[in-house]
Amino acid sequence: MSWLKKSIKYFSKAEIVLWCLSSALIVIAFFIFDRENYLALFASLIGVTSLIFNAKGNPFGQFLMVIFSLMYGIISFTFAYYGEMITYLGMTMPMAIFALVSWLRNPFNSNKSEVKVNTIGKPETLFMWLMTIAVTVLFYFVLKYFETTNLIPSTLSVTTSFLAVYLTFRRIPYFALAYAANDIVLIVLWILASIYDTRYISVVVCFTAFFANDIYGYISWKKMKIRQNKQTLVYNKSLNL
Repeated sequence: MSWLKKSIKYFSKAEIVLWCLSSALIVIAFFIFDRENYLALFASLIGVTSLIFNAKGNPFGQFLMVIFSLMYGIISFTFAYYGEMITYLGMTMPMAIFALVSWLRNPFNSNKSEVKVNTIGKPETLFMWLMTIAVTVLFYFVLKYFETTNLIPSTLSVTTSFLAVYLTFRRIPYFALAYAANDIVLIVLWILASIYDTRYISVVVCFTAFFANDIYGYISWKKMKIRQNKQTLVYNKSLNL
């Protein structure tokens, strides 16, 4: 019970409410529209839990993202969303592993449960966008070759996913906004899938919940960056006294 009390104290009331509402919506949607694909249910719950940890800059969130990426890749395969499958298994999951290592190696003030927020300059920003364009063009032709369902939205998902995983690896607050953009693309993709199979409405609800959590994650990281900068400034001033 002690770990439960620590967990409750670790999260704010708003974060607990957000997680509970997100999880409840996912479970309710599953039992209304699906009731069969428990892998999708477990993946959704793991995914939304990873986001609440990511919002606090906790590396455990990246560990959960690795598990979610594996499960989501399998789910995408069932509807021939090969772009999603390749993206999550071949890019998001490996990058989540790299991000996990990066976050563990860069704690804020030796606090392993909070990563140090980072910034990147204009040269690296330009490099990131050039890489994003290159990856997008490459995946477009790969997905076209495999006759991927809904090619354009699937390609856009690759674009937003690459931006998200790159910014996550570099510990930049905008990673949450990139994931939010990816959520919008995925909502469209799975709405199209649910036209043929209503079970996928539960996946739509899942990514709608993800969108709300990613927006909160961005707000949380911006606040975290301000707080860390203030603490660092105070610490540096104390050294000069």
